[in-house]
Amino acid sequence: MSHVFTRNLTFQSNDLGKEATIMLTFDADMKGLYEDFFPVSKFGQTGPYRAHATYTSQLAFSKPQVVDGNIIDAETSVKINVSEKTSLTEASEVYHFSSPESGIAGVLQAVNNTGAIQDIAVGFMTPGDLMPKPALYFNGVGDGSHVTAQFTPVLRAYITSDYEETAIIRGAIDTPAIWSQDLAGLAESTTWTLKRDLATGRYTLVQA
Repeated sequence: MSHVFTRNLTFQSNDLGKEATIMLTFDADMKGLYEDFFPVSKFGQTGPYRAHATYTSQLAFSKPQVVDGNIIDAETSVKINVSEKTSLTEASEVYHFSSPESGIAGVLQAVNNTGAIQDIAVGFMTPGDLMPKPALYFNGVGDGSHVTAQFTPVLRAYITSDYEETAIIRGAIDTPAIWSQDLAGLAESTTWTLKRDLATGRYTLVQA
């Protein structure tokens, strides 16, 4: 990516009428076996609520630490751009991603060269953070195997109570998305208001 952009998203509600949970995830336009990692925000029945999410176009591979199905941190990471590849190695129980080099056009690629099965995640760098915010999680990558990702930054919002923040989705989400935006097409900062139709119970996100 030639230009790194930042997108600051604010989600808000006021007197929604029913408690709701918004889940943000990148769950499509991704080739390869993967599972999602996502932020979750809860909005109350009455009164004002607000939640923030920040994404950048700077992608990174990481070796996530997973406990009981939740990503709790990353051991190491490397910034990477589209059409680049990196290799994960291990020495004396210390993991390391190599400096990215030219790879297959249009995709990100990481090779597991640790000698054992590993979990690898791809996500976004957040300003001020050393480790990336995971967006997609690859489970059980075999030694010598590649993680190849063709990523489009289309963020989707769902109303659901089935997931908790930092959890990993193990299957398809069984509710339709109420909102979908290509981050590249948004202004640097946008605000979206969550509304609920009293007659139908349907939720919408409308730009404020």
